[in-house]
Amino acid sequence: MTITTDARNVRDRSTAPAIEAEHLVKRFGEMTAVDDVSFSVPQGTVLGMLGPNGAGKTTTVRMMTSLTVPTSGTARVAGHDVASDPEAVRRSMGLTGQSATVDEMLTGRENLRLIGSLYGLSRADVRRLSDDLLERFSLSESGDKVAKEYSGGMRRRLDLAVSLIAAPPVLFLDEPTTGLDPRSRVELWDVLRGLVRDGTTLLLTTQYLEEADQLADRIVVIDHGRVIAEGTPLELKDQSGQAAIVLTVSHAEQLDEARALLASHVTDVHVDVPARQLTAPADGLADMTRVAAVFDRSEIVLDDLGLKRPSLDDVFLSLTGHRAEQETNHTTETGESR
Repeated sequence: MTITTDARNVRDRSTAPAIEAEHLVKRFGEMTAVDDVSFSVPQGTVLGMLGPNGAGKTTTVRMMTSLTVPTSGTARVAGHDVASDPEAVRRSMGLTGQSATVDEMLTGRENLRLIGSLYGLSRADVRRLSDDLLERFSLSESGDKVAKEYSGGMRRRLDLAVSLIAAPPVLFLDEPTTGLDPRSRVELWDVLRGLVRDGTTLLLTTQYLEEADQLADRIVVIDHGRVIAEGTPLELKDQSGQAAIVLTVSHAEQLDEARALLASHVTDVHVDVPARQLTAPADGLADMTRVAAVFDRSEIVLDDLGLKRPSLDDVFLSLTGHRAEQETNHTTETGESR
């Protein structure tokens, strides 16, 4: 599903957050889908909402975009309260849901022009914006083809283009790369980075740990409807364990010598003989730089030397005791995915 905005919005250059949620709660009967969720997104940044299916991500987005009324709590988009001023919220934002919902019987260009006209844009503006967006999303050559002939990645790009035709300052993306192949996913990431460079504020929900790491300035981790962690990708990785120096020796006969040299400068050296690899805890780049200098002065030949930080998958495991992909889908009594 895609909701777009009108063109009357002008980005607020103040320091107020573009998106705010305070103690949001959503209950369906006796089940609590979202439980006391709070976060804030500065203008021109990306917040990644990370969690498995059923965590409460989609329900949170639905409340933020005025599609679902919160049971309690407040939310604001571009300074507008979602409960008391939902029309202003809708004029200030775009929403691209989990599935592309463009009209398959219309061409890409016709889809864009239809939505632009529905929002009251002039015919000249609609033509200009449609052409610009097709170019921006690498769809110009396919603009006059019906959407049913598009690949999955092309449909997602068209869906996102439709949500941008009225230039919203805030964009909500609910698992936008679900079902895309790796190449299409990377292409869409590049598009999203371009939007942020142009000043758009993004709230991105995702199950993909790599996606949150690639795109988000800050990440909110949600599990079973509650925020269980928040921070930059690096901060969250640091919470799950210490970084490690990883060193690969070129020649197996030098492995013992390399272990002894590394052990003289750091502690708890782990040796993987078949991989000719040494691993040891590190406090950061300073330790790696120091070790690199030590080996540079030695006769030991290395294939690789680097600093490995815990992944976001490690973060989720350390916070919840399970990996994100181990969760199964949960559905509310209303039938919507949480």
